[in-house]
This record gives sequence, C-alpha cells and structure tokens, in this order.
Amino acid sequence: MHIQKDIQLKPFNTLNLHSIASDYAKIDSIQALTAALDYAEQHQLNSLILSGGSNMLLPEHIHALVLHIDIQGVEILEDSSNHITIRVGAGQVWHDFVLMTTSKGWYGLQNLALIPGLVGASPVQNIGAYGVEVGEFIESVQVYDRHNKVTQNIKGIDCQFAYRDSIFKHDPNRYVITHVTFRLLRRPELRLNYGDLKAAIGDDLTPENLQRQVIRIRQNKLPDPKEYPNVGSFFKNPVIVQTDFDQLLTKFPQIPHYPQPQGCVKIAAGWLIDQTGWKGKKLGAVGMFEKQALVLVNYANASLSEVKHTYQAVQKDVKQRFNIQLEPEPVLFDTNGFIRSHSE
Repeated sequence: MHIQKDIQLKPFNTLNLHSIASDYAKIDSIQALTAALDYAEQHQLNSLILSGGSNMLLPEHIHALVLHIDIQGVEILEDSSNHITIRVGAGQVWHDFVLMTTSKGWYGLQNLALIPGLVGASPVQNIGAYGVEVGEFIESVQVYDRHNKVTQNIKGIDCQFAYRDSIFKHDPNRYVITHVTFRLLRRPELRLNYGDLKAAIGDDLTPENLQRQVIRIRQNKLPDPKEYPNVGSFFKNPVIVQTDFDQLLTKFPQIPHYPQPQGCVKIAAGWLIDQTGWKGKKLGAVGMFEKQALVLVNYANASLSEVKHTYQAVQKDVKQRFNIQLEPEPVLFDTNGFIRSHSE
C-alpha cells in the first residue's frame, strides 16, 4: 500500500471535475485497505471511497485520504441447474462483468448493461434500469466495518435495498465494500417492462438480444462520458402518492408514469425536465444533454459550483411547474471528503 500526495482526481470521476486529493491510495486487497485506514486514523484524515467515480460530485480540493478500490476477481461459490452463485471483487468494471455473465449463460443482469461504474458501487445505489434492480440478485455484500474494524458479510435481505437506496447510503462512513456475491439464473427470465425495450427486442427473445438492445438504446440516448463528461442519470425519478399523481394527471395527461408498491407512482424525471425547456439547454459550461434531458453534461472544464448552479436551476423550474422536488442521484462531497446534502 502506497500513499500518494496531491493527486488529480479528474481522470477518476466521469463528470471530469478538477479535484486535488491531499492523500491517495489504490486498494487491491483487504490487507491494503486496512493499512490505508490505519494511516488515515494516524494522520486524522477522513477516508473517501472512490469506486468508478461515476456517481460523484467532487470539490476542487479534498483534504482526506481517497481510497481507489481496485479489488479484482470472480469466484464461483455454487453452481446448480437453476442458479449460480459468484463472488466478485469490488474493483471489477460493472459493464464488463455484465457482458461476462451473459457470455457464460448466467442471467438476470442483462437489463443493467452499460451502466458506468464498478461492481462495488452497484449495491450502494441499488442500481437499476428497465425494470430491474441489482439488489434482486445480490445474495450478500462483503464489507470492512470501519466502526468495529472487522470484515463481515451482510446478507442481501439486510441491505435494505429500495429505489436507488440501501443501508450503505444511510451509513456511508461505516462500510467499505470489498466483494459482492450474486445469485444469478441459469435459465433466462426476460424482463421487458418498458415499451421501448419490448419493441426493440422484437421476436428475438433471448438474453443476448436483450442485452444488445439495452446497450443500443443507452448508447443512442446517453452520451459517452469520455466525449461528454457526465454521471449518467443526474436526477432520481420521483415517486409520489396516488392522490398527488391524480392531480398531476388532470393537468398533464401525457405524463409518463409507472405504478409502484404501496399505492405510489413513479414519474419520469427526464420528461419533467424536458417539459420545462431544459433539454439541450446550457448555463455556461454545464447543461442538460440534447438527446436525454436527464443527463447533466460538463461541456468545458466546469467547476463544482457551476454544476450546482445548473442543477439547482433545473430543480427550481421543475418545482415551480409541477410542484415536484427532484433529487440528484450523484453523491456530493465537501473539502474534507464527507458526504453533504444537496439542499445545504
């Protein structure tokens, strides 16, 4: 384990924000992780966990130890005619992992292809797309508990997975995810809840084609972060109660929506943003992408303050027209590497 000083994090966050970390270490094992955390404790530094950097808003300077998780490996734990259980290192690239599962005949994650980031970040947000959430296929998450200074496994049922939510979001300074164990299907069960995906897949009802169409749709709608720096979907799709939705529907009968448990309704945030005129609109170097209003793009070396100025303007306009408060998906960090609320 080697500590580096004053490291530029611009290449490590997909929004391409200029950010200098006072201390930095690449972590490729649990032993390296514990050594780095000991260093942080000795030097009275907070530890900021950097995964794929695809869901982060970083300040220009961070006085903290940034831990870049790079734990690799895929291990088969159990294999049967119906399921396969595999343990995956947190540093594996998510999309590459999904492609590998499909090629090996391990099914369930095809709807989640081309989502940026690493495997270790997938449980934190409970990443989801096209009617599938990763939590459905997570058997357990191996973590290092910073409070008790032990490695432990948290069962999937205890991760409190919900829409873009988990126990790891609510206690971000406690757990460092080192491995994720997935229980995947040996026989494909295609999830075609979304109209555009169902139409795209046509009569070729195979997981390979499902994955291929998900990739094609995402590539058509979402910009490549290497060309247009972004964090994917910037806002969560708001979930509201049925009575509030009924009122909205009388004013906006075309509003895209999806029924949810407990009498709630999910609204398409991209549609709300589009209706307020933000699709393709810029404020200086930051704007909402012309092909997908849900994606905020850093067009020209924008600072965090410029990013905040833009997304807060979007929130204001959506709130004014629809009386809905959009919630950003990416995590906002302060200069000491602590997570901060977007409303502060």
